[in-house]
Amino acid sequence: MSKTDDPDELSPVGRGVPQAGVRIANERAVLSLIAIMPGSSNADLARRSGLGPQTTSRIISDLEDRGLIVRGQVLRGRRGQPATPLFLNPDGAYSIGVEIGWRHVQVTLVNLTGKVLSHERRAYAYPDATTLFAEIATRIADLVAGLTPQQRARLVGVGVASPTAMGRNVEMFLTHPEQQQLWEAIDIAARIAADTGLPTEWFNDGSAACWAEIIALPDPRPTGFAYFHVGAYIGAGIIADGRLWEGPTGNAANLGAIMVSDRHGAPSFVHRVASITAFERWLREVGATPPPCSPQDWDWDTLEPHATAWLDDAGRALAQAAMTTQAMVELDKASIDGSMPRPVVERLLQRVQHHLALLPVLRSGRPVVAIGHLGAFAAAKGAALLPVYKRYFSSAWSHFGA
Repeated sequence: MSKTDDPDELSPVGRGVPQAGVRIANERAVLSLIAIMPGSSNADLARRSGLGPQTTSRIISDLEDRGLIVRGQVLRGRRGQPATPLFLNPDGAYSIGVEIGWRHVQVTLVNLTGKVLSHERRAYAYPDATTLFAEIATRIADLVAGLTPQQRARLVGVGVASPTAMGRNVEMFLTHPEQQQLWEAIDIAARIAADTGLPTEWFNDGSAACWAEIIALPDPRPTGFAYFHVGAYIGAGIIADGRLWEGPTGNAANLGAIMVSDRHGAPSFVHRVASITAFERWLREVGATPPPCSPQDWDWDTLEPHATAWLDDAGRALAQAAMTTQAMVELDKASIDGSMPRPVVERLLQRVQHHLALLPVLRSGRPVVAIGHLGAFAAAKGAALLPVYKRYFSSAWSHFGA
């Protein structure tokens, strides 16, 4: 039995530290355990956390007073004293997530349990820095106006996800130098905070999507995990030793920059082979016109046989990238997702698995690769969830659940 399979194993999420001055850490441990084991009793939490029953009881009372947990009906008919099941209070906290993508913007409202209460998405040709932030501020203001005074008091703030260094890279989409200059001068989180009056934190879009995906997985969650999202470019994230690997800049998991072979066997990068931008470039090279709308809305049948050929190329590149990541992180699992219709993502996954089976292996073997759960909404939801996690839950979360 592995450590993650053993219900009594000491894990960073579930293990409290009964020392003076660490009450917050113990509260986070208890709240995290309630999240991953809804319906747990005081005795369950004391046993799993390593805290004494009285300490656990005091923490539970405090969490209940703060509106973060609720009690269920007393469970009778068991051995010993009747147990009261404990659950996260969905109304205990709220958070807003914003994703600024190369081709779209999304705004999402979630509650403490991660349930999406509101979601809006708009596609565009490019992110216009002269108008986009006013639109985001308006959408956030509408969401806040729809909350009750009590709900507003429990609003944690805003998480915003975007590609790293948009100013440096916007030239890949535009020929307007003024847009590049505008984006280079913008601190995205500071701008949204100033426009909305809400605390705002920035996250790389791939890392945010990775976080949302790991939360969507059933328990026990992998402690080594890689996430690949095929969009305008490749969004990616890594879970290493049960933690989101962000690095000093927040862009530690730029797996799209892994070097792979293109269809001609020449060295290239995952971004330049497996992204929607790469497919659009392919279409132009063969004299076809890429559809103007979001890839979610494309009629993919009309793009044949080019779509099949690109999916095979993308599958080969992503398989190579997954193997490279496996060598660094000891992956338990990798997820493949994208801003395409679900059947197209399923076809892509099949090509990844096909090419993965053809690659040579050393002792570490091949990672398990599966389809993602959230599609185009992953980054926005992850951006909303991360501020809640950082406020209330344990810092190591290999078993954390929403």
